[in-house]
Order: sequence, then structure tokens, then C-alpha cells
Amino acid sequence: MKKITLLFIVSIISIFTAAAEGFPFKVSSPNGAPSLALACHAAENQEAYTYVAADTIAAEFAGAKADFIIAPVNAGAKLFKAGKSSYRLAAVVTWGNLYFATQKKDFSLEDLKKSSVTLFGENTINASVALEALKKSGIVPLEVKYLASAAATQSLLLSDKNAVVLTAEPALTAAKMKNTQISSWSVNELLGKTAGISGYAQAGLFVKAQTIRGNEKGVKDFLKKAQDSCAKCAELSPEAVKAAVQLKILPNAKVAEKALPGCAVRYMNARDARPFVEATASIDIRQFGGSLPADDFYY
Repeated sequence: MKKITLLFIVSIISIFTAAAEGFPFKVSSPNGAPSLALACHAAENQEAYTYVAADTIAAEFAGAKADFIIAPVNAGAKLFKAGKSSYRLAAVVTWGNLYFATQKKDFSLEDLKKSSVTLFGENTINASVALEALKKSGIVPLEVKYLASAAATQSLLLSDKNAVVLTAEPALTAAKMKNTQISSWSVNELLGKTAGISGYAQAGLFVKAQTIRGNEKGVKDFLKKAQDSCAKCAELSPEAVKAAVQLKILPNAKVAEKALPGCAVRYMNARDARPFVEATASIDIRQFGGSLPADDFYY
């Protein structure tokens, strides 16, 4: 009887020890491209990850249930400034996945001076960055139209041979696999040539202040894992391709291999990323709440 009781106690201890050694945090991420940054880690810790619609990110910050949130850098900054978020920026993890695209033959972006372009996300940082990239290149479109999402502009791109649109990876790769006549121009490359900015601070990894206070060592350990996951994605490792498909972020390995490089996944800790965050904010300061983020925004 004593032997059975002892075995039972040992079993219980083992269970609790195993749980304690598991991943201790909860992570929230929007569906789609931003979630690729942590895909390798998420594939091994799926119970810790929650995926939400992009338009509910503000509610994720307000609810404060997750220890970490992947979100647009400007959204996190704006909510922090307004006192609606206790999350600080730990790292920037994606640097711009925007592209202009069209089916038109022999088309040059210079032709936009005499034609229209359809963007997605009116009054968003993505639209502001795209227009800034054109402006720095000396291009002011004859007309600018808007649709609600990258999926909507992708649909227009495929259905209208004369459309010129702003789209994003991985939607662009999916469109090109359906129609090989599509040509595209990277917004990041335009910014690099004209403004000296290699991409912009698009999506960040945010950490809750309470989580930092309660388990700072654990936070630092996770950030190292996040950096490793981003590196695997940037290197187009087989592990990253497999994770993207396994988590149903991307439909198959062929799309993943073609789309991942254009998603601009790269880990940079918040302190080092600050100049790039401020450069992004300067493009449209309204998207950051009217001023540059304060010191305590950065972890």
C-alpha cells in the first residue's frame, strides 16, 4: 500500500514538473503573414497560441489575456499612448510585405502618373507607406482608389487586366501562380532606392508589463526563441516551410517557398529598432497617435 501511495505521489510530482517545464506564456497573433515570424515556435507549442482576426487586435491589447501579442507596430504604439495598452514593444519582426502589381504588359510605375492605382486599407500605415514610396520616386498617381483588404485587391488584380493594385505577400505569390502575366514591384525596394529605408517597422512582438514583472527571465528566454524562429523563416529553412503549412498560414510548401522571402521577416530588438520605428512614424504620424512613441514604450 505504501509502495502504491509513493508511486502515486511521484507520478503527480512528475506531471506538475513537466507542466512547469513547458512553455509558460500565451501568445496572440493575427491570422496571416505576421504569424509567420513565430511559426517554428508555434508549431511546437500550439496550445499556447491563439490566432485572431486582424481587426480585433485592439481588443486583444485591451483584454490583456495574452503575455505576448504580434501586432502592427503603429497600432501597439497608438494604444499605448492612449493608455489602452500595457504592452511594450519587445521586437520588430516583419519589415514590409507590400507590392504594386498588374497584368498590364510593358507597364512601368511611371505610367501611374497617367493612370489609377487601387490600394487596400484607406487611412492605414500600409497605404501611407505605399504612397510615400511612390512620392519619393517622383510618382504621383493620376487617381488613388481603395479597397478594404489585400484579398480584395488580389481579386481585382486577377479579374481586371488593366488594374494596378497594392497587394501583399503571400497573396501576391498565390496570384502569380494563377496568372504568370502578373508583374510586381516591391515597396521596400522603392523605399531603399529613394529614401534609404530598408523596409519599415510593420509588425512587432509586444510583451505585457505584468508578464515582465512576474517572469523577466522567462520573457528573455522566449525572446531568444522568437529570434531563432524569425531567423529560420528569413533563411527559408525546411522547418519554417513545414511550420507555415502545418499551421495553415500558407496552403502548401510550394507557395511557402516562393512567398516567405517577400514577407520580410527579420527580428530586431526594440531598442535597436527604435530609429526605424521613428522613421516609419514620420511617414504618417497620425497612425502613431500624433507623436513618436515615448521611452517606456520600448522594452
